[in-house]
Amino acid sequence: MGFASKIVLDDTTLRDGEQSAGVAFTLEEKVAIARDLDRAGVPELEVGIPGMGPDERESIRAIASCRLEAKLLVWCRMRQDDLEASIGLGACMVDLSIPVSDLQIRHKLRRDRAAVLKTIRDVVPRALGAGMEVCVGGEDSSRADLDFLLRVIEVAEKSGARRFRFADTVGILDPFKTRRVISRLRKSTSLELEMHAHDDLGMATANSLAAVRAGATHVNTTVNGLGERAGNAPLEEVAVSLKLLYGVETGVDLLRLPAVSHRVAQASGRQVCWQKSLVGEGVFTHEAGIHVDGLLKNRINYQGVDPSLLGREHRLVLGKHSGSHAVTRALSALGLDAGPDEVAEILRQIRLFAACSKRPPTDNDLRAWHARVISHRTLPVGESVL
Repeated sequence: MGFASKIVLDDTTLRDGEQSAGVAFTLEEKVAIARDLDRAGVPELEVGIPGMGPDERESIRAIASCRLEAKLLVWCRMRQDDLEASIGLGACMVDLSIPVSDLQIRHKLRRDRAAVLKTIRDVVPRALGAGMEVCVGGEDSSRADLDFLLRVIEVAEKSGARRFRFADTVGILDPFKTRRVISRLRKSTSLELEMHAHDDLGMATANSLAAVRAGATHVNTTVNGLGERAGNAPLEEVAVSLKLLYGVETGVDLLRLPAVSHRVAQASGRQVCWQKSLVGEGVFTHEAGIHVDGLLKNRINYQGVDPSLLGREHRLVLGKHSGSHAVTRALSALGLDAGPDEVAEILRQIRLFAACSKRPPTDNDLRAWHARVISHRTLPVGESVL
């Protein structure tokens, strides 16, 4: 199967992202995050769970009142009371979620397959009658019997749903199985297909890309990969990967993603790992002498992702693995001159410092070492100047 003509990112930071244990956004934070995502061009936002109560519904109304360009969705269990709670909040689409694996049908719903199909037939038309578009969310799709899953999609389509969400609820898929299953679903239906991947095995982004390759039209994401347990497919990873690997434009302004990442990190209390792909502080930072030398000659030597895509740039730091070229360059940037022996001594001090302090030296550290080396030119080579 080929790519869909358009890939739509449906960001669920304000729903599944907030379901991270211990995360709770204030009303002001929710509105600010929604505005940031909208300014970044994210086309769809899943903004809450109306059945949680009045406060949640107030936050959904507040986001809807911002009149964003993004299409707003809400999440509900496929139940009449949940559906009624979602009406009149300003969202134009509802994800009606229901378990589709035999395990969850039996042990969570305590019902059978026939009851699942009947519920879809009953509730989807009611949502349509309330003026909402419908996405049928297949909870635990990745553990569902494929033949039954195809039956669920058939019933959803006949009942008037626009979209089916394939949820890898417990994060057990790999990209190979994802592509096989989504390809099979794509051949059987004209519904929009949305991939909802969890990162329990570290493959949420890979599974999302595999789903796109197989014909999925929509992908759920969260900023920084926030979400239940190990989280969801990160917005930044999916958007950048689609562009760089496949030339697929999602309409997302990549330059705005670092600021969105920072906003969500602050609001969630979940700080971004230093080495988090694309938005981590250290992902465009280089220390190793071989890499720094290669970057200085031509950045393409060690650049897989151009940091300028995200409004960032390469940063060279000094440390244990630095070489003399990096030290010479750093000193030159400070207007300091040093010969080979002096550079070698400063490099020795840098390596000692890095091992003890667990951080790169500052400009002031370099100035101090340089001054001491210059003032001790007559010292035997290798003797400490500190």
